[in-house]
Amino acid sequence: MENKRLHKRHRTPNLDRYVVFSIIAIVIYIVVNVVASFKGAAISDVLTTCVFAFFGSEVFHCALIKKLKLKGDSNNGNERDDI
Repeated sequence: MENKRLHKRHRTPNLDRYVVFSIIAIVIYIVVNVVASFKGAAISDVLTTCVFAFFGSEVFHCALIKKLKLKGDSNNGNERDDI
């Protein structure tokens, strides 16, 4: 009989997915903005500020959650359920 070794599937946590998505969105926005500027189109400064603020804050908050281990911390079972 063959002894098959069970391989656990490595799952990427959602926080890592959010960070990768945010970085990809920022890179795509930069590429589109550079191409549009060479074509002569004007991109709003407010749009640029909003894109960088939103996706930059997403990366920052995901890093804080991961660093401070805020996600899934049960506080030794003493956490209130009604909050």
